[in-house]
Amino acid sequence: MHHVKKYLRKIVVALIGVPLVILGIILIPLPGPGLLVSFVGLFVLSQEFDWAKPHTERVKKELSKVIQKSKASRDKLNKKQ
Repeated sequence: MHHVKKYLRKIVVALIGVPLVILGIILIPLPGPGLLVSFVGLFVLSQEFDWAKPHTERVKKELSKVIQKSKASRDKLNKKQ
């Protein structure tokens, strides 16, 4: 019974994560949260699939860099005023 629950969880995670990634990729050229939707799908997949974990960690690192640059730019603009 434990194995059934484990495989059922993998199936559910895949059924949620894969469409989110695909939808996010479709939305990238359109105005809206395409990248965010893709990242959320990747995060969902990383909860159950080991291959997605390194990609999720890379996305987290890149987002941290973007946030730091954004804060630095904001601080620079605030000093000019």
